[in-house]
Parts: sequence; structure tokens; C-alpha cells
Amino acid sequence: MIDAALRERLETHARFVGGIRDYFTARAYIEVETPTLAPFLIPEPSIEVFQTEYNGSGGARRDLWLIPSPELWMKRLVGAGSGNIFQISRSFRNGDFGSPIHNPEFRLLEWYTVGSGYRHSIEALEGLFRHLLSSGWEDRALKLSPPFKRLSMEEAFRRHAGIDLAGCQDVETLAKAARLAGIAVPAGCTWEEAFHIVFLTSVEPALPQDRPLVLMDYPALVPTTARRSTGTPWAERWELFIDGVEIANCYTEETDSRALEAFLRDEQDRKKKCRVQHLTDAGLASAFPRGFPTVSGTALGVDRLEMVFSGEKSLEGVINFPFSDIVR
Repeated sequence: MIDAALRERLETHARFVGGIRDYFTARAYIEVETPTLAPFLIPEPSIEVFQTEYNGSGGARRDLWLIPSPELWMKRLVGAGSGNIFQISRSFRNGDFGSPIHNPEFRLLEWYTVGSGYRHSIEALEGLFRHLLSSGWEDRALKLSPPFKRLSMEEAFRRHAGIDLAGCQDVETLAKAARLAGIAVPAGCTWEEAFHIVFLTSVEPALPQDRPLVLMDYPALVPTTARRSTGTPWAERWELFIDGVEIANCYTEETDSRALEAFLRDEQDRKKKCRVQHLTDAGLASAFPRGFPTVSGTALGVDRLEMVFSGEKSLEGVINFPFSDIVR
């Protein structure tokens, strides 16, 4: 006997992902595939990962990890001249999040647009929403229709924490401003740690939730591969929030190989704090001998996006076999 509810959910999954593919292929993006099992990973110390081992002939072995993002390999394709590309990958992040919006295995949409910056990718994201809303989710148009709200991180800190972030470019000044605002910042923390404490305590919970919000122009003092806006303390980066949940993250990618090499060295040291030790891609910068082209890269959580389009409150409503069921 056919389970009608199950059949409907499977069809919804397929239609949603198919809609994403249709949107990008209609705009001449090439869909690509990259490794899920890798000898090195993206340099983000806050991400815990899954480790495994390759056992070759003659007793040869090598540590490998499941990717938390296809970023490194997609950048290699862009650097080699692929043009605009996209991918919907299986990605993995370790840890007990205890949250309805996390699952250790998840679908990640990542796309790269050559010759464009982060602001262009906001328009591409709004176009994706319009396409999906016209493909069977018209009932969500009131909540999800573009244009999205846009708010700078500087204004968000001023509005919701009462802090002039541009004037707090050293940890002592930021920590003092936070304490005056009633936010506890421990002694000895870094600028980045103080920033995240203020953001998570006072800013993120207060972000407007009536429609999608693009929070943009993050501090350049938060290390990423995003390009710094010339003559400002801001990086060319935005994140999309819906109902207070982060859905997407975008950079205008750094093209200076020396800056990229320095970032990778620093992040490798920071990785030593992770529970599962793993390697960063030390050869990424040298993989582009002619330089990395100007490109905007965006990563979007497909399960989270389907969750908000379906009106669900948990990823369990859109994942066929959520981790909570597998390990029950």
C-alpha cells in the first residue's frame, strides 16, 4: 500500500531541488561534482568534522575527512577557468548541536559567479527565491518574497547593542563598550571572541524576522576569505537570516595570494583547538599561478531553505532520515 504522505514529501523534495537546478542551469551555470572525502578541509576552526582512514595496498594508510563544504574544490575549478558553477553537495559537520535546525549530514548549495561581487549575489539569491515561489510555493510569497531587507553589521550593532563597531577596532575598546552595554565579556578574550559574544547576546536575537534579512559588511577583523572593502574596516560578506535562522553566507572572494596564504597559516594554528585534528589546504593559494579571478561565492543550506519554504520548524520535517531517527 502506498503511503500518500511519504509520496508527497518525496515529490516535494524532488521538486524543490529540481527548482534550484533549473534556476542555475537556465542562467548558464554549470553543475559540478567534487570530492566528499578529502585529505584537507576548509579553514574554519569553529567547525568540528568527521574523520576516517584510507587503507591501501601494502599497509599504506592515510587520514581523510568528510567535507563540511565543497568550497576548496569548487575554487580550484573556478581558478582553472570553469566559469560560473554550482553544486548541491552532501556535507558533514560533527557535534551534538541539540538544535532543530542542525543535522550532522546536510545538503549544501554552493555557487560561484565569476566577475561579480557579493552585492550581485544578493540579486541572484532574490532571483532564486522568486523562481521557487512561482514553482509551487506561492502560499509562502507574503513571508519570503524579495526584495529582502538589508542591514549592515555596523548599523545592527548600533541599533541592537548600542555599540559603535567602527570605533571599536581593538579588543579593549570593544570589551569596554560591551560591558557598558551590560554584556559580559571575559578578560583575555580576542577581538573576534568579544564580537561574537555581543552578536549572539544582543544583536542576533533582535534581528527583524518579518521577512528575509541580508546582514552585510561584516568586520574584516573576523578572519575569512572575504575581500576587504578598500579603505574601510569591513569585509565584503553577507549572511541571509530568515526567522532568525542563518540560511546563507556569501563573500567576494579574496584574490591576493599573499593574504590568502597568511590566512591559511593562521587558521591552521587555530585548528589545533578542534577536537578532531585535520589539515587545511596549504596549497590552495599556489593552485592559482595566474591569480584567482574576481568571484563571488555563496553557500546556502538547502535543508534549512526547504524548511522555511515548507513552513516547518525543524529539519526533521524535510529530511527523510534525520540523524535523530538513525541513532534512536
